[in-house]
Amino acid sequence: MKLQRLLIALSIFNLGLLVFLLAQIEVRFLGFRFLLRSAEVNAAGSVLRGRALEITDEEGRVRASIQLHPASVLPDGTTYPETVLLRLINSQGRPNVKIAATEDGSALALGGESDPTHVAIAARGTTTSLTLINKDGQQQLIKP
Repeated sequence: MKLQRLLIALSIFNLGLLVFLLAQIEVRFLGFRFLLRSAEVNAAGSVLRGRALEITDEEGRVRASIQLHPASVLPDGTTYPETVLLRLINSQGRPNVKIAATEDGSALALGGESDPTHVAIAARGTTTSLTLINKDGQQQLIKP
């Protein structure tokens, strides 16, 4: 009788352990992806760390990226500060949305269907600007 109780207790323990382990994994079945993770794994304390992040499509093309670019000296001799850059890229490989954060400000650029069509909003140092460029290259710069 004691052996039977021990086997039942061991079976319940094993079943509990199996449920716990299955709750921590990702299951793929018939082309569908099921995330079977417990609430503790996805808690607010979880952090993803790295030097860059890229999101790719089914063909392996980068469609979004977040990168840290070190400070650099431009061809005209000016120093460009360290920059964190978010790019959202269309299916043809053009970055249609760029958001940049630097030591001295930030910028937002929204691209149109063709080059050089875009809108750029910048706040760098103590100045701000809005630049509009159409497909013919005509530019309008607005500063306060």
